Amino acid sequence: MANKNNIKLILEKTAKRVDPIILKILCSSVFKNHHSVIKHQIEIGGKRLRPILTLLSCRMMGGKTKDALYPAAALEILHNYTLIVDDIIDHSDLRRGRPTVRKKYGVSLANIISMNYAASIFYPLAGVENKERIIRILATTLKTITSGQILDILFEQGGRDNEKYIVKNRYHRISLNDYFGMIGKKTASLTSACAEIGGICANASDKEIKILKNFGYNLGMAFQIQDDILDIFGDEKKFGKKIGKDIEERKLGNIVILLAMDEFSLKNKKQFLSILRKRKISNKDIKEGIGLIKKTNAQSRAYKLEINYVKKAKQSLARLPKNKWNDILSELTDYLVERKA
Repeated sequence: MANKNNIKLILEKTAKRVDPIILKILCSSVFKNHHSVIKHQIEIGGKRLRPILTLLSCRMMGGKTKDALYPAAALEILHNYTLIVDDIIDHSDLRRGRPTVRKKYGVSLANIISMNYAASIFYPLAGVENKERIIRILATTLKTITSGQILDILFEQGGRDNEKYIVKNRYHRISLNDYFGMIGKKTASLTSACAEIGGICANASDKEIKILKNFGYNLGMAFQIQDDILDIFGDEKKFGKKIGKDIEERKLGNIVILLAMDEFSLKNKKQFLSILRKRKISNKDIKEGIGLIKKTNAQSRAYKLEINYVKKAKQSLARLPKNKWNDILSELTDYLVERKA
């Protein structure tokens, strides 16, 4: 059981350390009267999970916060770059209960702002030790996330009718292995990179860095499964996003939806797929889809899969130095599973 107040305090302290660096980097070479536009994505908030993973991994392996602070900022910028693009792709209006960049400033400016974030990823690394190694990891991770994002779109069951490649190459059947491969690329590759870079900043051994990568990967897999569960079963006010958004976006790449499809009768499967393949999905359709899912054991089955990844993450931690930073990472792992937002 995580000490939620302790973890929240650490996350808040991390934001106070990292956010000023991020904002300075993002606003560099930008007209002052455009700063508010550039800063909106970061000022929406967020857990700052990626920088805290980097910093804690560094401290656990004997490094100092200052050794990993700028790489941690780079990783958070990378993450927020993908969120801006995500919200453009998915036509999302809300993130963490506030207007997305796309909603607030429009698609044209959102695309331009995303370019600033992309360019800013590598900005903080000029004077960092092992910068070439870290840059390679950042670039490789971003390319891996791109592959995951492509799969996520191809798992959709309708929409984007004017995008011929997507229509032609859609997956009409998705296995669990397909799903795990997609979230491994889209989500877990970044949390894996965070733990890996934290270890590099502390000059950990290659063996230790490999263990850190596995820890971050399994944590990311658990995190995404929890996100999928919250998308269907969460509290909209706490979650900060519309419940059933994955249904609205016609996604089969949600573990709860995928497991429910496995349990549906032929009639219910046809009914659910007809919702996902509608030209326009209403709130009534979303409610109907969630109602069908709630009749299955998909939520409890998804949670068991999530816990399995948590166990793997903690097994990796058990092979790393035993200190207070290790304990905090273990608590953070529990916190992410127990979260409602």
